[in-house]
Amino acid sequence: MAKDYSRTDRVGEQYQREIAMIIQREIKDPRLSMATVSAIEVSRDLAYAKVFVTFFEEDPDKLKMSLKILNDAAGFIRSLMGKRVRARIMPELRFMHDPSLNEGIRMSRLVDEAIRNDQLKDKSGDQ
Repeated sequence: MAKDYSRTDRVGEQYQREIAMIIQREIKDPRLSMATVSAIEVSRDLAYAKVFVTFFEEDPDKLKMSLKILNDAAGFIRSLMGKRVRARIMPELRFMHDPSLNEGIRMSRLVDEAIRNDQLKDKSGDQ
C-alpha cells in the first residue's frame, strides 16, 4: 500500500508556513513587493527547496528585482528557519516566480469580458 502523504510533503508544508511568516515579518526591504509563498518543492533528501512565490506585480523588471532580493536573503531566511524548525538539515533555498496567480486573474478577466460581450450582443439582438 502506497503512502498518500509523504514525509517530504509534510516537511514542505511546514517550511512553506515558516518561510511565508519570515518573508512577511522579517524581510524589511522596501523594494520587495507583496510576496506570497504559493508552493514549495523539497528534494527527497531535504537538502534543497524550490520556493515558488507570487507577487502582486506584473512588471518584469520589478519581478526580477524581487526575486533577486529573496535569493540574496535566502541565507538569512534559512538561518531563521533553523531557529524555528527542529530539523537536522535545513535546505538550501531557491526562490522562483510562480505566475499562476497573475495568469488566473488574466483568465478571469477574459471570461468576464466574453460574458459581457455576449450579453451586449443578446441585448442588441432583442431590439
